[in-house]
Amino acid sequence: MLPEYWIERPILSSGPRTQTAAEAFLAAADEAPDGPLDVDEFLQDFEPWEFLCGVADRRRIAFHGTGEAAIESFEPRKPVDFAPFGDQRAVFATSDPIWAMFYAVVDRARYDTTLNNGCIHLLDSEGRPAAAPHYYFSIGRDALQEQPWRDGYLYLLPADTFVEQEPGVYAGLEARVPQLASPVPVRPFARLRVAPADFPFLAQIRGHDDERLAEYAQAVMTAAPWPE
Repeated sequence: MLPEYWIERPILSSGPRTQTAAEAFLAAADEAPDGPLDVDEFLQDFEPWEFLCGVADRRRIAFHGTGEAAIESFEPRKPVDFAPFGDQRAVFATSDPIWAMFYAVVDRARYDTTLNNGCIHLLDSEGRPAAAPHYYFSIGRDALQEQPWRDGYLYLLPADTFVEQEPGVYAGLEARVPQLASPVPVRPFARLRVAPADFPFLAQIRGHDDERLAEYAQAVMTAAPWPE
C-alpha cells in the first residue's frame, strides 16, 4: 500500500533473554552517574539495532545519530528540512533507533552529500501501530558510489522535553512519523558506537540527484513514485 521505496523493519525477537538485557540496561542507566553510559556493555551477542528497538519498546527514549564521539549536551539548531515539523529551532531526535543509526554511519564530514530519508508508523483505527515501522534512505548518487560510510555514535537522550510530530494521513492511511524536537538543550544518558555493518539497511540505501533534492522530498511527502 506504500510506495515501493519504503522498507519494512525486520521482525524483532522479543524473548525473555532480550527483555532481561533491555531491562538490565535501563536499570543501570537510571543509576549511572553523570556522563553517557556505554550501551555496548549490555549488548552481549544481540544485533545493536534489535537490542535498541527492544529498549525503545520499554521506555520512551530520544535517539540521535552522529559522527561525534564526545557530545556532552545537544543544543537547539534549525536544520534544512522541507517538512513543516523540521522548520523550527530545536534539538531533533527520533524514538526509532534504526532511523537515528542512519545519521551515525553516513560520513558527511568527508563527503559532500545531501540526505533524504524517513520513518513512518502506520496506525489502526484506534491510533495504535498496525504494522512494523517502514523506512526509506537515500544519499546523493555521487557520494553513494564512494560508499561514504563511517563508524559513528548513537546517543540516547531522556525524552522529557521532546514533543513528537503530530500524526497525519499518508497515502490515504493514518500514520505518524517518530520525529522528536526539544526546544531546550538535552544531555545524553547513554551512547553506543556503531559500525556501518550494524545498520540493517546499508544495502538498501538509494541514490538521488543532489540538485533535485526538493523534488525527491516532495515525491515522498505526497507518496508519489521515486523520481527518475
